[in-house]
Amino acid sequence: MEEIWELYKNGKWVVSFLTFSIYFFVAASFTLYLYIVASRSRKIRKERLRIEYNTEIERLMASVIFEDASFSDIKKNKNFLVLFDTSFFREVLTESLINLHKNYEGVYAQKLEQFYNESGLIQDSFKKLKSIKWEVKCKGITELAEFNISNAFDSIIAYSKARNKTLKITAINACIKLAGTQSIVYLIEHSDPIDDWTQLNIIGAFKKHDIGDTEGVELLLESKNTTVVTLGLKLIKELKLTQKIPFVAQLIAKAPNTTIKYEAQSILQTLTV
Repeated sequence: MEEIWELYKNGKWVVSFLTFSIYFFVAASFTLYLYIVASRSRKIRKERLRIEYNTEIERLMASVIFEDASFSDIKKNKNFLVLFDTSFFREVLTESLINLHKNYEGVYAQKLEQFYNESGLIQDSFKKLKSIKWEVKCKGITELAEFNISNAFDSIIAYSKARNKTLKITAINACIKLAGTQSIVYLIEHSDPIDDWTQLNIIGAFKKHDIGDTEGVELLLESKNTTVVTLGLKLIKELKLTQKIPFVAQLIAKAPNTTIKYEAQSILQTLTV
């Protein structure tokens, strides 16, 4: 201990320490600079590739939509096959398909869905569901829902109980799009509390996808989960489902708590005015 104390008092260690600190700081700064430059270069390169890919994709999609070209026809293009083997091209292609699908209906939309299936891009979306990253899972869910892949319902509904709120909302919204009011069966058995933000998103999904058949919404009022009951009441109110008035009246008589009872009474009054 005395030797260490003497060394400390002499101050000889200060020069070595400062020298090491300076070299370490310079090395760390240089490494960080190289990382930033490399990261920036990758982004610039990706954007350039995206522009190039989009030009090729626009031409291909035009032939799919307006010239009835199938994926087997497009595969004859060797340049396309080379590009199609790269994950980034497939990602850009999927994004382009989604954007087009949102803007087209009827036969044109069906052609895009057929291409999505035949090209194997659908398998890419299913693989994303198994990712450890929640944002990648959300992307896969959104893709499958956009192209109305109904057999993905069971895989997607599993994420309606995810801890990550964004993933949970994305999954529930996708299930509503795929199955409409049939997805309500799963909400009835939902054991976790559904917060106000999630409820707003669910209501928004019903409005956005224009779910014509509202049969089964009243079943939410029978859930043992009071937040699900509240969601059911809000759906009835927001969608103006006057045909559900008898079920709201029944709930008032057997409400699990006064909050639900008062809310049901308020909605009943609103719908009967």
